[in-house]
Amino acid sequence: MTDTLESLLEAGGSADVSGWDFSWLDGRATEERPSWGYAQQLADRLSRASASLDIQTGGGEVLAEAKTFPPTAVATESWPPNVIKATRVLHPRGVVIVADPDQPPLPFADEAFDLVTSRHPTTIWWEEIARVLQPGGTYFAQHVGPASVFELIEFFLGPQPEARRGRHPDDETAAAEGAGLEIVDLRTARLRIEIHDVAAVVYLLRKVIWWVPGFTVEKYRDRLRDLHNRIQQDGPFIAHSSRHLIAARRPLG
Repeated sequence: MTDTLESLLEAGGSADVSGWDFSWLDGRATEERPSWGYAQQLADRLSRASASLDIQTGGGEVLAEAKTFPPTAVATESWPPNVIKATRVLHPRGVVIVADPDQPPLPFADEAFDLVTSRHPTTIWWEEIARVLQPGGTYFAQHVGPASVFELIEFFLGPQPEARRGRHPDDETAAAEGAGLEIVDLRTARLRIEIHDVAAVVYLLRKVIWWVPGFTVEKYRDRLRDLHNRIQQDGPFIAHSSRHLIAARRPLG
C-alpha cells in the first residue's frame, strides 16, 4: 500500500532532526559517498596528533568514529541540541565540547592545535583556523562544494544562479592561501542522490535549514504535493551533492 501524501508529510515533520546522523533516511533516500573515506583519514590523523580541534562537530557522530584521540581533544558546536548530543557522545571519550557561535574569534589561544578538522562546516574562518594552528599544523576537512543538491533547492526556490558559485574550491583555496596556509591536497567529487518520498524531503529541509530558509510544510505544501506526484509518476527524485576534501598546512616559517 502506497503511503499517502499526508502520512509522508507527518512522518518527515515529526522525525528527530538533531545531530548529523542521517540513518532515519534509510529506505527513503540514498547518497553516494566520496571515494576518499573522510572518516577513516580523520581517524588516522587524530591518532597521530597531539592536540586537535574539530569545528562545527554537529552531534559528534563522525568524530566519534575515531578509535583514539590525542591527549588534548576539543570540538566546537553552536546549535544547543547538538551540543548536548555531542557532549553525551564524546565526553566519555575524553573530548571536550565547547559551545561556540561559529563567529570569530575561536575561543582558543594562538597556536593551540597541531590538527584542526571539520566536516561540512557552514562557515569557514580561514584566518582563525590559521591562528589556532601550530606552525607545521594541518587543517583537514571535507567541505560541501558548489551547487550541492541544487536540483532540490531550486525545485522549491526557483533558479539561484548567483548562489551556484558559492563554496567553489578555487575560491576556498584562494581564501586559505590569503590567510597564510598552504594547500597540500584538494580533491573534488559530484555524487548522486536518490530521494524516494517526500517524507525524506521534509526531513532534510527541516535538518539542513539553510537549503530552503524558512521552510515549513504548510508554506511549501503545494510544492511538496507536486514533488510527491512527480515521484509517484516518474520514480526517485535525482539530485547531486558536491564535496571536496581539503588539507591545508600552516608553514613552519
